Amino acid sequence: MNKPKIIAYLKPTCGWSNGVRAVLKKYDLPFEDRDIANDPAQRQEMIEKSGQMLSPCVEINGQMLADISGEEVEAWLLANKAVTANDRTPDAPIDQPCAHEVPQSAPMNFGARR
Repeated sequence: MNKPKIIAYLKPTCGWSNGVRAVLKKYDLPFEDRDIANDPAQRQEMIEKSGQMLSPCVEINGQMLADISGEEVEAWLLANKAVTANDRTPDAPIDQPCAHEVPQSAPMNFGARR
């Protein structure tokens, strides 16, 4: 099976981006890891190719998958027979947001009753 050409537009420490990396590593797929947080030209290229600003975006053999999680990348790879299912465990969660996107729990404040 030929390995697909993959360009991944990712952030260095984002949970969603790390999930995409984990899936690609799980299947031993080589990919170009393009840093959209620190390289404005890469971010602009992602926006132009995907037609939107959200990340991660993954281009596989010329097909852009926009605003996608690792879980969704894996589903696409399997559905399109780009990989064969395996039992390896990804080295990071494949469906987790970036830390700053995780909702913070707040105490319930119903006010004082008199």
